[in-house]
Amino acid sequence: MKVYTSPDLPMVGHIKNILELYGIDCTIQNQFSSAALGDIPAIECWPELWIVNPKQLENAKNIVKEAVNPSFQDLPSWECPKCDESIEGQFTACWNCGAERK
Repeated sequence: MKVYTSPDLPMVGHIKNILELYGIDCTIQNQFSSAALGDIPAIECWPELWIVNPKQLENAKNIVKEAVNPSFQDLPSWECPKCDESIEGQFTACWNCGAERK
């Protein structure tokens, strides 16, 4: 079952790696279809990410959605323990001094 497609093969590979970290087996289809460009529409040549087990479809879709559009707005800001700089929630280290978030 197809869960993701993009003209950017490295991005498709990145999403594949993320899904595999969650134990979801998947394959990339159309990796080499760019040779057919001109004969068929460009979007039909895009690499596609397909999962092997249909029972994992909903979980895979949720993981892909979060990977493509992360919800950073849900993360609270934090204060650097070393220099007291206010840091946005999506960052794990201080931009000012490099200290890690505790």
